[in-house]
Amino acid sequence: MSTCPNGHQSASDDYCDTCGAPIAAAGAASTPGPDALPETAPDVPAPQVCPNCSTENSATALFCEACGYDFTTGTMPRPPDPVQAPPPSQAPLATPLPPEWVAELWVDPDWYAAQESEDPCPSPGLPVVVPLRSQSVLVGRPSSSRNIHPDVDCSGDTGVSRRQAQLTSDGQRWWVEDLQSSNGTYVGPASGPLPETPLPPGQRRELGDDDRVYLGTWTRLVVRRATPEEQAGTS
Repeated sequence: MSTCPNGHQSASDDYCDTCGAPIAAAGAASTPGPDALPETAPDVPAPQVCPNCSTENSATALFCEACGYDFTTGTMPRPPDPVQAPPPSQAPLATPLPPEWVAELWVDPDWYAAQESEDPCPSPGLPVVVPLRSQSVLVGRPSSSRNIHPDVDCSGDTGVSRRQAQLTSDGQRWWVEDLQSSNGTYVGPASGPLPETPLPPGQRRELGDDDRVYLGTWTRLVVRRATPEEQAGTS
């Protein structure tokens, strides 16, 4: 049986037995019935989920893009090789200097007042004179547990860091470098006001004849040439 455009059932396949309408036109214009199967989109392969890291990968991927899992053989990714730290290099021995230079450690009441510290300030007096025996000198406070043994010991001033600053010399001039200390390292001339801006860590500052280094809560450090008596006592 055929159906004409007007909905009549007809035994004839060319014209409707009831109304005479051409059945071919109805077949061309007819819409699919309720039982007609809808057109289906082509199948898209489902993505592969990595069993190792749960990352979705394309269906054709041979390896996981995230971790390297082998979908073909099921081989787990090889762990990265541990980074081998380079062997600790031997620190070059500091070149010894003739006994021509010393560092004076002073208790500076003005610097102490500027710090507004709650720690008591020692009584000012004569400085502690430290011979500078090498071209590279560590300034700080000692620590046996951390194996820190400064050449210029500022253990009396708790405001000084364990590794406060480094003094370096070419034999004629001296530089100071802050080693990322807690309270900073300051440089200022004796003829001027107290410095207010700390040295940038890691940058060397050449010391002039009139310069003073300020650190910690009350410490003032002066680098100068040794007197003949001091040279004789350290030779």
